[in-house]
Amino acid sequence: MSKVVVLGAGIAGHTAAAHLRRKLSGKHEVIVVSPSRYYQWIPSNIWVGIGKMTIDQVRFDLRPLYKRWGIRFEQARATALYPEGHGSGNLPLVEIEHTDHDHKGERTFIEYDYLVNASGPRLDFEATEGLGPGKYTYSVCSCDHAAETWEALKLCFERMGRGEKVRLLFGTGHPTATCQGAAFEYALNVANEIRVRGLADKAEMTWITNEYEIGDFGMGGAFIKRGGYVTSTKIFSESVLAEYGINWIKRAGITRIEKGTAHYETLDGTTGKVLFDFAMLIPAFSGTGIKAFDQQGADISERLFAPNGFMKVDADYSIKPFEEWSVADWPSVYQNQAYKNHFAPGIAFAPPHQISKPMKSPGGMLITPAPPRTGMPSGVAGKIVAMNIVDIINKGKTELKHKASMGRMGAACIVSAGFGLLKGQAATMTVFPIVPDWEKYPQWGRDLSYTVGEIGLAGHWIKLLLHYLFLHKAKGYPFWWLLPE
Repeated sequence: MSKVVVLGAGIAGHTAAAHLRRKLSGKHEVIVVSPSRYYQWIPSNIWVGIGKMTIDQVRFDLRPLYKRWGIRFEQARATALYPEGHGSGNLPLVEIEHTDHDHKGERTFIEYDYLVNASGPRLDFEATEGLGPGKYTYSVCSCDHAAETWEALKLCFERMGRGEKVRLLFGTGHPTATCQGAAFEYALNVANEIRVRGLADKAEMTWITNEYEIGDFGMGGAFIKRGGYVTSTKIFSESVLAEYGINWIKRAGITRIEKGTAHYETLDGTTGKVLFDFAMLIPAFSGTGIKAFDQQGADISERLFAPNGFMKVDADYSIKPFEEWSVADWPSVYQNQAYKNHFAPGIAFAPPHQISKPMKSPGGMLITPAPPRTGMPSGVAGKIVAMNIVDIINKGKTELKHKASMGRMGAACIVSAGFGLLKGQAATMTVFPIVPDWEKYPQWGRDLSYTVGEIGLAGHWIKLLLHYLFLHKAKGYPFWWLLPE
């Protein structure tokens, strides 16, 4: 019998657990460890943040589903790994701290044969002074955050309705933050809601980003086909912001937040500040803080984790100039090379390098987007990790045949701008591959047959359809495995 422990129940972790349980016989055990008992479809948090969906429309309780599937569920967070065993025991162990009401704070150990670290990111609000819920800004990174954000936004609408001018700020709240797409989408949805309510003359909206050019999205930007012409995501994104009346500040790293004021520094060394009444800013991401120890208790975290806390996998982590990196340096099976029974799909794996060129201000501040690894890439990686573990267990294979490098993988991004069957619209963009391959596609870095962008009502319909399809899949409804990741 083999025991597989999955840390995290987000897109990567839940996908991995689902395929493991579907493919492994009942004599093998699948255990999911997650601090929350809920699965949430994070892309739809945007709609929670503008009051178009409730929390319960974007999440569901995992416990009944896992009980039906035969998956053991532990509501807890992983704190430490013992990949060589601990003390006199030789079996690998993960130490967990329970977060459920009845056992909160209790620490226990779980043995495992294989571990899937899909713990995702820690939302590192503390990396920017004054950033985040409970301080001076809001977030849509979780459905709870999004619900709080909606309550604050409603007060802004009330003020505008009384004739007051309100300043709204959206973007990245740290010089190296990622997930620009989520902040961009939220900004467009708020702008659309302001327009629908007839309050456009009462709103002053600003987009602030660490991108070198608008539309970089942490993947070095892209050239896309639109209406038969080739254009850049810079022009595409700037035109959308202009259409919705949103001003922008680019190449900017926010250094601290005070009440109503965001201080920033730009790549040319200029410092400035933006005044706001409402701000939704994405934080930096880091690993969840899991440590690793050998059998004698010595810290071996550097064997499994990069300095940012994300797990090292089958990537090239050597030091070399940005211009010398290639798509071949990116992982394809998400397997730790020191302990090959450990895998890390989704945001939990450590990228080998930036996709967007790293740049620093004259004072040495790194101002550049971190590589995106959310959504579709997380689901795909979660599935191939599960399938490789299944092959190892069922067939004794050591060569992993299921692969999904971001340098060989495409992704689709649908940025909604409004909600409703007749009035919503969305900007739809696909890129292939995610990490540009300048050797294979020397002119554009990507295959323009699959790198396209459009905006319109049809994109919104697709976004809404995907919300229900992916929740259908996540809930394990009939034929869920037929739906793509």
